[in-house]
Amino acid sequence: QVQLVESGGGLVQPGGSLRLSCAASASMYVMGWYRQAPGKQRELVATATSGGSTVYGDSVKGRFTVSRDNAKNTVDLQMNNLEPADTAVYYCSARLAFGPLYWGQGTQVTVSA
Repeated sequence: QVQLVESGGGLVQPGGSLRLSCAASASMYVMGWYRQAPGKQRELVATATSGGSTVYGDSVKGRFTVSRDNAKNTVDLQMNNLEPADTAVYYCSARLAFGPLYWGQGTQVTVSA
């Protein structure tokens, strides 16, 4: 069983920045972030493969940056120019090339004045 431990959520004002981090207990092929706001479905934020390929959700392109440290089995999400619409629980996700998707416990991000 792969364990994912997240950190870095919190409260920030609109226009501010936050950085989320996630550490996996094993080496994973794809690591990334999803989010879920109240009353909405979970949606893709950003993912990155161990080879450096990235995918971003449309609503965060140009504002968020995902990065991997393969040696440490970590994935970070740098979030800039945050908007109230970014308020959600952010979940770290990871999987091997084949197999199930693992999830972290989630970390709350609240963007509010």
